[in-house]
Amino acid sequence: MGYFNCCCLGNEKISYSKDVDALLIELSDEPIAYAEDEGQVILHYSQDAKLVLVEILDFRHLMSDEAVTALMAS
Repeated sequence: MGYFNCCCLGNEKISYSKDVDALLIELSDEPIAYAEDEGQVILHYSQDAKLVLVEILDFRHLMSDEAVTALMAS
């Protein structure tokens, strides 16, 4: 898959998948138990309802081409 890491903020990991045009914000290493689809955003939760992962779909539509290019270059 075409993932690349953008940055890390503390324990959070932010990556982008070119293959599916999604920004992934990983907040925890806990296993994912379920997800809620909120349209362009999918929220993944652990068994105890802790937010583990945020997926932002169609990410290129939310940013300018210049911003996406800069993000991919980092």
